[in-house]
Amino acid sequence: MAAPLKPTSVSCPAKVLVAGGYLVLDRAYTGLVFGLDARIHTVIEPIQTRAGVSISEIIVKSPQFLEAIWEYGYRLQGEGAGISVTQLSVGHEQSISHTRNPFIETALTYSLTYISTLLSPNQRIASSTIRILADQAYYSNPGTQRTSSSPFLDFNVTLKDAHKTGLGSSAALVTSFTAAVLGFYLPKEKWDGTTDEGQRVLHNLAQASHSHAQGKVGSGFDIASAVYGSCLYKRFSPSLLNALPAPGTAGFAKQLKDLVEGNTWDTEIQKAAIKMPKGLRLVMCDVDCGSETPGMVKKVLKWRDENKEEADRIWGALQQGNERLAEELTRLASAGGDYQTLREIIEGNRDLIRQMSEASQVPIEPPQQTKLLDYCSKLQGVVGGVVPGAGGYDAIVLFVEDKEETITKLKESLASYEADDEQDGFKIGKVGVIGVREEMEGVRTEALSLYEEWATKS
Repeated sequence: MAAPLKPTSVSCPAKVLVAGGYLVLDRAYTGLVFGLDARIHTVIEPIQTRAGVSISEIIVKSPQFLEAIWEYGYRLQGEGAGISVTQLSVGHEQSISHTRNPFIETALTYSLTYISTLLSPNQRIASSTIRILADQAYYSNPGTQRTSSSPFLDFNVTLKDAHKTGLGSSAALVTSFTAAVLGFYLPKEKWDGTTDEGQRVLHNLAQASHSHAQGKVGSGFDIASAVYGSCLYKRFSPSLLNALPAPGTAGFAKQLKDLVEGNTWDTEIQKAAIKMPKGLRLVMCDVDCGSETPGMVKKVLKWRDENKEEADRIWGALQQGNERLAEELTRLASAGGDYQTLREIIEGNRDLIRQMSEASQVPIEPPQQTKLLDYCSKLQGVVGGVVPGAGGYDAIVLFVEDKEETITKLKESLASYEADDEQDGFKIGKVGVIGVREEMEGVRTEALSLYEEWATKS
């Protein structure tokens, strides 16, 4: 007889790719990714049903948003095709969103399929209800507090009207969702998220479902940081996931299990290679503008294909700079010292990014961001900064001294900062500090008491 299922709660951090934008798409190079202390939380618990009533339904809610409820039916398919998940239609009297959420639906399909391969043939996957809660920093919507003790805000808008700050919400969502579902349905001897092996399985499963949900693009560094926190990351070979059959096709369940548990993954994740020195911290600044990342990536890769010699020179130099950045941060963390070398490494990397920007005609560090970064880098206590990830107009990240007066002065200086007039159809708006800092820890279990104000009935 299986043990009764107990409520489970898990959180995963946001991320920022401080070095290695574009390079991280190629297995010959690495990316330096920091976790951020904004987390996405997933809480899963049994659905209470009347005696003798048997249902196969999973209800997913994102209660900080209006109408963010998805109801799914699920069943085991023949020919080893795994678990099929179907969004259920509901009556008009209920205020429920009918829009699909591909990340939730895919994470549920992959998680339940993997779970089905570990349970005995006659063991049923019970119904459950799942809540997803996000820290404030993922959204620029102001929100209101339900109670003075709850860390989660009521955003009072639909998900469609929520304004994301670009911290990597889909990866943190898929990873915390997958970890919560695995931890809820599987006994500790089958999967334990606190062990190295449990985290490896979680990483591989979350990579597979996240990649499928977003059309098999991206390097996966965001999933790696959601599981492991801050790290130096080398991507997996895309062929690994390309060979996996689509969900619902014959043999999908076994092939997914073999892929997730097997040793074919060639991802390289070095947690020990990155540390943050005591007395230094990351600060993210939102520039209230935004970029179209997929379009930028395509243009940079096209330029690289057509200008291999020049691209290889810049990418090789950037790779060296990224490695030096990780080494210098780690050296400072153990030996201390001033930040002059760190400042020079950051400036050198920015110079190479501007060369790539100019050569590819892609605004990786556009002139408005150059001006803003130069302005910030001259402020007292600021060591330097970059446009993270794929670049553009999304945000900047700064290395600053971890002192209250430094942050206060930075906020005051940015409040009075005025950008130049519009260039290339973009104008930097109000610049503000996002309430996040670096987070070395990845996935973790949370106390259920954290979510008391967001009970299932809400």
